[in-house]
This record gives sequence, structure tokens and C-alpha cells, in this order.
Amino acid sequence: MVTKKQLARKSSTPAKSTKKSLRTKNSNKFKKKLRQRLVVFLQVTKKSYKNFLQRRPHRSFRKTNRRDYVRSLKLPSYLNFTANVFSILWQRKWLFIGMSLFYGILSAIFGGLTSQTTYNEIANSLGDASQDIFGGGVWKIGEAGLLTVAALTGGASQMSDSQQVYYVLVLLLTWLATVWLLRSILAGGKPKLRDALYNSGAPVVSTFLVVLVLFVQLLPIGILGLIYSGLQAVGQLEQGFSMVLFSAMAILLVSLSFYMITSTLIALVIVTIPGMYPVAALKAAGDIVVGRRLRILLRFLWLIAMIGLFWLAVMIPVILLVNWLNETWVWVSILPIVPAVAAIVGSITVIWSASYVYLLYRKVVDDDASPA
Repeated sequence: MVTKKQLARKSSTPAKSTKKSLRTKNSNKFKKKLRQRLVVFLQVTKKSYKNFLQRRPHRSFRKTNRRDYVRSLKLPSYLNFTANVFSILWQRKWLFIGMSLFYGILSAIFGGLTSQTTYNEIANSLGDASQDIFGGGVWKIGEAGLLTVAALTGGASQMSDSQQVYYVLVLLLTWLATVWLLRSILAGGKPKLRDALYNSGAPVVSTFLVVLVLFVQLLPIGILGLIYSGLQAVGQLEQGFSMVLFSAMAILLVSLSFYMITSTLIALVIVTIPGMYPVAALKAAGDIVVGRRLRILLRFLWLIAMIGLFWLAVMIPVILLVNWLNETWVWVSILPIVPAVAAIVGSITVIWSASYVYLLYRKVVDDDASPA
């Protein structure tokens, strides 16, 4: 006779085998799909790599003949191109002056550059330097310039996290509005500031992602600053051999950052084109600068030099003037004169930089050189 336990065991055996077969079948399907996706991924990667090599073939340790990688790039001289940028902005000067004031006020509201207390401390230091400046000690101007640079570079760290986010957003909107206005002006239009404010902010997310890439590319310089602080703290930079090694490392890291950001600055303009994605903008910018990266980099270094001279030429007299007014009227120290001026000058700097990079991009694109 067959007992109940035997009957239950026989009836449960097919169910267990059915579940096991289903698990095996599902596992095989998953493996098959995973294998197919892996094959597709490898094919896409291989195709992208081939396309990359076709666009930039000179990427090996083999020596490449100069005729194979140098591309034509006919640009005006540094002074002529700078004058060209200035003339285009001057044609619509009231438009760009209004935009500078608008975004400067926004920058001052959302944090500015530094606090008034910091500027008062800088002004007191510059007060001692100004006595020698006007007394014939011209070399003290360099000291005043260094103090101004210290105020500008150290002010952003005094803002809160929310203020820094707002300030970066204002800078991005200023950049986008400038590029939008220039594109419309060069197309023959007569845009107003209202049009730029309402229509230029569409690619803000794409531009922010490109800016993040720019920050990542500047990490070598940040690492260099940390290394310098550590070596300075332990007194290793006082030795000649250590200083030589650090100088060689500094040249290497700074050159690496400058090499990478040359195409990224161009990408900040390309990404403002309607329908352009950040990765596509970075790819297009890399293709544009290949074979002529050094010449474009020198133009950017010229831009940085002009911005530095502009800041020194404006901010040093303002700080000295505020310091002199503080000695005459004490209540002047309460007014945030210098932070307000710095915010407006910062807005002018962004507008000038965006105009310079955009017009340089137009000059490079107009050159009909074949790919390197």
C-alpha cells in the first residue's frame, strides 16, 4: 500500500522540478541579455574609438611630421583682436553697461566677493603703502597689487555655501546672456536686455555641467596649492633642491591644466547652441582646437593678463580712495563701497571674457582648415 507521505512526496516532486526549471530558464535569459548588451557596448566603444582616432590620429609616442598636425589659423594680432572685441561691445555700449550694472547688483545681493571688513583691513595695509607710493616709492605698487589679489582670491571662501551657489549661478547667467546678445547682434538683430534675460537661460544646466568639467581639469593646480602649503609648513621649500623639484612639478601640473581647459573654454560657447549637449560640445571643442591648441592657449593667457591688469587698475585706486575717505569721514567705512565696485567689476569681467571667447571661437570656426 502507498502511504499518504509517499503520495505527498510524489506530488511535490514535479512542482520542485518545475520551479527549478523556471529558475534555470530565467537565469539563461538573463545571461543571454547580459551577453548581448555587453557585445553591443563593446561594438559601440570600438566604433567610438575608431572615430576618435580618425578625428585625432596623432596620439601616440611616434613622431608625427609637422605638416600632418599643424592647421591653419589666421587670427589678427593680440592688440587688433582686443580692439575688435572692444569695438563690437562699444557699438551697443548702453546695452552691455546696463547688463553689467544689473548682474553686478545681483552679485552684490547674493554675496559679492568679500566682506567690507576684509576690504577695510586691505585698505589699512594699502594706506601704509600709499605713503611710499606718493612719496616716490614706486615699487610699493607691486605690494598693493599683491594685497588686492589676496583680497579677491580669499573673498569667495568667506561666503556661505548658499551664497557661493547663488554667485556661481549669477556668473553663469551673465555668461549666457552675453553670448546670446553677441550671437543676435552679429546676426544683424537689435536685441534688448530684456530679451537676453528671458531667452538666454535655456542651456544653464548644460553650461553648468561643462563648468564642472572645467573645475575637474583645474584640480592639478589645486593639488599643487596643497603641496605648496604642506612643504611651506615643514620648511622644505627653503632648500634649493626641494625648490627645484617643486618648480618642475608646478610647471608640469599647470601645463596639464592649461592643456585641458583650452578646449573646455571653447565648449562653454558651443554648449549655448540650441539643442547642444555637454558631451557633444566637449567633443566638438576638442576637434576645433586640435593642431592649434598652443596658439589658442596663448590667446587665453593674453585674456587672463588683461583681466588682471584691469582689476588692479580699478580696484587699487578705489581701495586707496576709500582709505583716504575713512580718514576724513569715519562713517564712510560703514558703506559697502568697495564690495559694490568689485561686484560690478566682476560682472564686467565675465561679460568681457564671454565676448572674447565667443569672438575667438567665431574666428577659429571661420577658418576652413581641414581636420588635423
